[in-house]
Amino acid sequence: MAERASWSLGARLRNVFQARVIDEDTWDDLETALITADFGPDLTEEIVEHLQGEVERFRTTDPRDVQRMLREVIEERLSKYDPTLRLSERPAVVLVVGVNGVGKTTTIGKFARFLATYGRSVVVGAADTFRAAAVDQLATWAERAGAEVVRPEREGQDPAAVAFQTVERAKRDGIEIVLIDTAGRLQTKGGLMDELAKVRRVVEKQAPVAEVLLVLDATTGQNGLAQAQAFIEHAGVTGLVITKLDGSAKGGFVLNVQDRTGLPIKLIGQGEGINDLTGFTPHVFAQNLIGE
Repeated sequence: MAERASWSLGARLRNVFQARVIDEDTWDDLETALITADFGPDLTEEIVEHLQGEVERFRTTDPRDVQRMLREVIEERLSKYDPTLRLSERPAVVLVVGVNGVGKTTTIGKFARFLATYGRSVVVGAADTFRAAAVDQLATWAERAGAEVVRPEREGQDPAAVAFQTVERAKRDGIEIVLIDTAGRLQTKGGLMDELAKVRRVVEKQAPVAEVLLVLDATTGQNGLAQAQAFIEHAGVTGLVITKLDGSAKGGFVLNVQDRTGLPIKLIGQGEGINDLTGFTPHVFAQNLIGE
């Protein structure tokens, strides 16, 4: 995966590591850079205190040692959770959830393409039947990815029925992976969670649900996480997909969100193109974020 400068913590952090000595300014600038990158105040304080302890322990005066230690501590914390996608069932059914506007529909198209590059056959179910535009958008992206699409038979069809028909198609045609789009907003949160529970129940009459992936937008940071809390609490989420990492220097959100939710990040979106969704590798991400 190519290095993307937009992930990095920017010029402020580079200046920290290029300084001649470690002093109070080092720690002040590091703290500001981490908070600006959306690590959050608690995590920032924890990381800075850890690094200060390490500097004292090893009696180093070289800021480049702080850079290396920061990269190592971020990688270590990211590696606490397993980013492996569990897709060994046949068919492997994935429910994709998240609030409207986070890039859920386009993410499904990119995910279908990602799976196709590994030789997997994919069918996509357009079960967000409350938004006609979402069905059309999903079909366009899925077709670009080379995936089959199951659309509602009529406007406003029961989402669970569409999900059922999608799994049915996969079983009939021997398709390996099922990706099901779900609603991101109804009149009430309770209604939405009830709807998702119904989709799951109906799907599980035919096949187990392998993954429930929650899509989050990196540019919305903590607000986005707060909006998605109901999904985390009620939808049985098994992993996270972080989108729009290309559009900001909010890379700290990746570590922060994993820390706060206790859920592994499984995929990251880094651009607008259909190939701009990749698996998550803590070592590579930490290197891209902090630099060599």
